[in-house]
Amino acid sequence: MKLNVIKQRSLWWTISAAIILAGIISMVISTATLGSPLRLGLDFVGGTRLQYELDCSKPGNCDKPIDIAAVRQVMDEQGLANSSIQLLDKQGEKQQPGVTIRTKSLDVEQRTKLQNTLSEKIGAFDPKSIQNDTVGPTLGRQLFSSGLLAIILSFAGILVYLSFRFQFDYAFFAFVALFHDVLITLGMFSILGLVQGVEIDSLFVVGILTIIGFSVNDTVVIYDRVREVINLHPEQHIDQVVEDAVNQTLTRSINTTLTVLLTLFSIFLFGGETLKNFALCLIIGFTAGAYSSIFIASTLLAWWRERTGKTQAMPITDAKTPDEV
Repeated sequence: MKLNVIKQRSLWWTISAAIILAGIISMVISTATLGSPLRLGLDFVGGTRLQYELDCSKPGNCDKPIDIAAVRQVMDEQGLANSSIQLLDKQGEKQQPGVTIRTKSLDVEQRTKLQNTLSEKIGAFDPKSIQNDTVGPTLGRQLFSSGLLAIILSFAGILVYLSFRFQFDYAFFAFVALFHDVLITLGMFSILGLVQGVEIDSLFVVGILTIIGFSVNDTVVIYDRVREVINLHPEQHIDQVVEDAVNQTLTRSINTTLTVLLTLFSIFLFGGETLKNFALCLIIGFTAGAYSSIFIASTLLAWWRERTGKTQAMPITDAKTPDEV
C-alpha cells in the first residue's frame, strides 16, 4: 500500500484543524460555564466526592431507577446547588443503581445528614458500597501545578534533544506534532466533560506525559528514515524523499499503534472505573500521535523545505558526498 501524503496534505491539515477547532470552542464554552477549559476532578479542585448504591437485597428498593431530579432537590435544600451529580453506569446485571456526587468539602455531620436525607428520598443505601473521598484545595492546586510543570519540562527536553539529534526544523515540526496531539486530547476531554460530565484527575497528567513520549517516538522513526533517504538519494526532491520515508515506515507505525490500542481498549472496557478515563486519554492521544507523525510532522517538514528552497539535500553535481541533513 502506497500512501500519497504530500499530494493530499491539505486534506490531512484540514482534518486536524477541524478537530482542534472543535476542541478549542469546547474549552471556551467550558471556561465560561465551569470556570476551567476542562472539567476538573476532585484531585485538582478539592472537595468531597460521595458515592451511594441502593441496597437491592431489600424488597422493592431497586424497582425504580434513581430520580436525579430528587437528588438535585435534596442538594439544593442543603445549600449544595452547584454540586455535580451523576448516575452510576450499569455495566451488568450485578451493578446496583447508584449515584456519584461531587461537592464542596463536607464534614462528618454534613455527610451523615445528606446521606440520611437522600436515603429517605430515593431508597436505602448498601452500607458496604458507600464511598467518600475528601481532597483539600491546597493539595489540588499543588497537583495541578506539578502536573503542568512536568508537561512543560517534557516539551522543553524533547525540543532540546531533537535539536541536537536532527536539524532545528526537524525538531520544531516534531514539537508542533506533539502540541497537536496534546491539544486534540485536551479538546476531546473538554467536549466529553461538557457532554458526558467526564472529569480529569492526576492520572490524566500521567496520560498526557505518556502520549508525548509515544508520539515523538513515531516521529523520530520517520525523520530518521527521511535522513537516510536523503543520504542515499541527495538529488531527489524533498517531497519524494518524505513520501518514500513515510511509506517505508508506514507498516511499522500502524502495527505498533494497533498493538498498543488493543491493550488500551481492553483496559478501557474491563479495567474498571479508576482506569477507564486514563485508558481513554491514551487511546485518543496515541491515535492522534500516529496520525500526526505520518500526516502532519512529515508533510510540514516537506512544505517548509520547499518554501525555504531546500528541496534537495545538495546539488546533483555534489551527490557523491552528501552532508548529513
